[in-house]
Amino acid sequence: MHSDNQRSSATLLTHAAQLLTLRSPSGGSGPRRAAEMRELGIIEDGAVLIAEGKIVAVGTTDEIAKHELLTAKAAHVDEIDCSRKVVLPGFVDSHTHPVFTAPRLIDFEKRIAGATYEEIAEAGGGIRASLRGVRDARRQELAAHVVRGLDEMARHGTTTVECKSGYGLNFAAEMKSLEAIREASHQWPGWVVATLLAAHVVPPEHRENPEEYVRIICQDMIPTAAKLKLAAYVDVFCERGAFSREQSQRILRTAVEYNLGVRAHVCQLTPAQLAPLIEFHPASLDHLDFVSDEDVAVLSKLDTVATLLPAANYFLGLDTFAPARKLLDAGVAVALATDYNPGTSPTASMPFVLSVACTHMKMSPAEALVAATDNGACALQLQGRKGSLEPGKDADIAIFDAQDYRELAYWFGVNRCRETILNGVRQTAA
Repeated sequence: MHSDNQRSSATLLTHAAQLLTLRSPSGGSGPRRAAEMRELGIIEDGAVLIAEGKIVAVGTTDEIAKHELLTAKAAHVDEIDCSRKVVLPGFVDSHTHPVFTAPRLIDFEKRIAGATYEEIAEAGGGIRASLRGVRDARRQELAAHVVRGLDEMARHGTTTVECKSGYGLNFAAEMKSLEAIREASHQWPGWVVATLLAAHVVPPEHRENPEEYVRIICQDMIPTAAKLKLAAYVDVFCERGAFSREQSQRILRTAVEYNLGVRAHVCQLTPAQLAPLIEFHPASLDHLDFVSDEDVAVLSKLDTVATLLPAANYFLGLDTFAPARKLLDAGVAVALATDYNPGTSPTASMPFVLSVACTHMKMSPAEALVAATDNGACALQLQGRKGSLEPGKDADIAIFDAQDYRELAYWFGVNRCRETILNGVRQTAA
């Protein structure tokens, strides 16, 4: 990656074949749903003017050429010709697990040979297989690994990333993981949101007494993460073999008491009722492969975002995917994210996720793009700053070698992102 950390007084993107503003058609501040999921706010021959890391103006190239900032003689303007390019808001990857040290190749081979996710976990693989590396690593090593992941995401057009802990699974390693995320966020020009996922699985030393581990999460980890401002959210894996409904409620209730936001992995492997989690007003509920019709109807009336993670289903070799069409047609707010992690979704590419969402979940290319930008921002409660190209928002922009937005989901296995701008800082894949 090449990074130009000296912001010009102004940066001007011109002549985009399609500029996708993602402006909300209704002007609302909540997540998009139903027909609004198909509105991209396209401007042909589009231009964006940036100054001081913020978007100043958006319009056609001719319109923006008349802007007072460009007509002032003293202005220095760094111009980017976006001819034959699609320009859009940087992707918001609202669900990732980047704090790990090594790929899980044994799990990979076992799965190819026919072992299930749960069989691998029972044999000591899965999430617990990443535990030793994280516990043994120094904070700086973990931070360097996170930065490498973030840089790879940026090369594919991502500018905002939610980063979870969850592979340390004791007090020291979970706090170290959150500290590594914070350290990485200071080294990367994009925006990072930290989430405490100590409730990923019960670690081996507490398998005989999981209640003791839940106590440590509630009495030690959450209060410390809140006090030191190491996390904005608390997440929990509410699933068979992980944490029960009652344990999940206790953990999320504690998070709310400490003024932290909440989110949850749920209905990934088995059906579950969402009501016990919804009472805590989660920003997002993630996976939802086995969500019930009744809960779909409930979600359609809430601002809680349903974050779907189809790259995990792809990598696990599953025949079924989350029921995206059912959710979308019911009016649920849907987001897409990579689930970047060493066990079930080792990809940093949001364009790949767009492709899988379209081919395997039958989302339209427009719906997938809204889910990966504006609704991803809503899943992190950052819609006032991220997710669309509008004056006053952060200058987070992805430039793709394409002339039609549908190409972003059409091409897969290649990276057509040519340049990413993160909070006004240009990064090119050079």
